[in-house]
Amino acid sequence: MESTRCCVVGGGPAGMMLGLLLARAGVEVTVLEKHRDFLRDFRGDTVHPSTLRLLDDLGLGERFAALPQRKLERMRMLIGESTVVAADFGRLRGRRNYIAMVPQWDFLDLLAKAAADEPSFTLRMCTEVTGLRSEGGRVTGVRYLDEDGSPGELAADLTVGCDGRDSVVRRSAGMRSRAFDIPMDVWSVRVRAVPGSGAGGQVFARFADGQVAVTMDRGDYFQTSYLIRKGDDARLRARGIEWFRGALAELFGWAPHVLEEIGSFDDVKLLETSMDRLPRWYADGVLCIGDAAHTMSPVGGVGVNLAVQDAAATARLLAEPLLRGTIGVADLARVQRRRLLPTAVAQRLQLGEHEMLLRPALEGTLGTKRLPFPMRLLRRFPALGAVTAYVGGVGVRPERAPGFARRARR
Repeated sequence: MESTRCCVVGGGPAGMMLGLLLARAGVEVTVLEKHRDFLRDFRGDTVHPSTLRLLDDLGLGERFAALPQRKLERMRMLIGESTVVAADFGRLRGRRNYIAMVPQWDFLDLLAKAAADEPSFTLRMCTEVTGLRSEGGRVTGVRYLDEDGSPGELAADLTVGCDGRDSVVRRSAGMRSRAFDIPMDVWSVRVRAVPGSGAGGQVFARFADGQVAVTMDRGDYFQTSYLIRKGDDARLRARGIEWFRGALAELFGWAPHVLEEIGSFDDVKLLETSMDRLPRWYADGVLCIGDAAHTMSPVGGVGVNLAVQDAAATARLLAEPLLRGTIGVADLARVQRRRLLPTAVAQRLQLGEHEMLLRPALEGTLGTKRLPFPMRLLRRFPALGAVTAYVGGVGVRPERAPGFARRARR
């Protein structure tokens, strides 16, 4: 029987960060990732100040800064004819006062290479976890299929589910989440960058005539999300691609020749959004973190960063009992107690934004003459943009790297 001290299921931001941190503590850790590489659609690419500061702690800040990226310093909204700077990261203190737009596969490759330097770390790609092993009511590892489809088992003192919103670990452990109502799905499309578009170096959201769209400057293109009401995908696609191109032209003022590059709805990807949270993130021998424990709305792009924060807290709290071989339910409960408040606050803020802006905008009832009260405050007192940037970019109870994982900058 193959064995490891800690089996991490899923090689996303939470899984790779947790694997790196535990390996730096000397814990034998194996990360199982079902795909051949990290290239994926709908990977969150926003790396917030909280994660940037954690990378500095790990000595990886300069290597991360060398990756191809775009720095975004403001979140600007145009609601009807009213402009609001909803978050101003440039007002934050410190050298990491921006959001870095980095392809997630580059971020994960960076973590994987750093973890590979640790002798107790193993990453196994093309290994799909199919279920959990158990003995006497305790989870004792995982069952998997390897690259050739051959079954195998891996015994572990602790199994950590970092395998996202469709988590096999969560389902196999019998954990059921509480779902939250969410009003929208998202169409994602790339639009070639146009000089002088007004969206450079920032996140720009447009609310008008029952439509909502958000675009982010990625240098040579704008990563654009067009929000639709849940269940409207087929109905709206039936209107034809010309209608969609016209909607984007109306919202952002993009020229027809730029939008003609959106050749058909094959270029428009649907992200079916969801939002939930497990009442209990753990059972004997198993723990869920990141999206496996709490799926986030795409609002604010906080999902990746909360997952990374979960991983930092998990490593700090569990490295010692894992090294001693005494990991128990009480240790896992400490992780949930530590991370529940920041998760609940982030989800509450997202739900508030849904009800204040997104739902009324999609229903065509968002007032253009009278902004919601928080938006009026931000217009009147621009310095409040630092508060919203801190809440969204750093968050409640931010985590720093534990001492055993810190390295000099390189």
